[in-house]
Amino acid sequence: MVEFYLAQAPDLARIVEIYNQSIPTRLATADLTPVTVDQKKDWFASFTATHPLWVIKQEAKIAGWIGLEPFYGRPAYEHTAEVAIYIDSYYHHHGLGKKAVAFALEQAPRPGLTALVAYVFGHNLPSQKLFAHFGFKPWGHLPGVAVLDGQERDLDILGYRFV
Repeated sequence: MVEFYLAQAPDLARIVEIYNQSIPTRLATADLTPVTVDQKKDWFASFTATHPLWVIKQEAKIAGWIGLEPFYGRPAYEHTAEVAIYIDSYYHHHGLGKKAVAFALEQAPRPGLTALVAYVFGHNLPSQKLFAHFGFKPWGHLPGVAVLDGQERDLDILGYRFV
C-alpha cells in the first residue's frame, strides 16, 4: 500500500538520500555532486500549505517524495508550481511515479494552484512519458542548456493547466 503524507523535518535526511541517488544517473537533476542535508534545509523550509512536499511511503518505508515548489519566485506566478518527483532506485518500475503524479494532480487545485510545470531533461524518456501520460504538454524547449559529463543536454518544460 502506498501512502502520502506531508514531509516533516526528520524526513529530510531520507529525502536528500533519495535525491542524491539520482545525481549519478544524469537523468533528473542538474546537480553534479551529492548535496547535504545542511544544504537543503532552506529548500525544505520553503515548502508551505500552498506549495507542499509529500513523502511517499510503501511497506512502511520512505520510497520517494513529490513536491510542488514555488515557480520563479515572483508574486504573479503564485498560482503555478513546479512539480518535482524522486523515487528511491529500489522502487523504480513499481508504479510509484504514476501514483505520485496522480496524487499531486488531485491535491494541487486545493491550495489554489492553476498550473503545474515540470522541468525534464530531453533524454529522460521515462519522465517524459510519465508526465505525458497525465496530460502534461510541451510548453518550452531549451536546447543544450545543461552540460552533463561534457555532453550538452536539452531541457523541456512540460505544463498542465487545471482551468
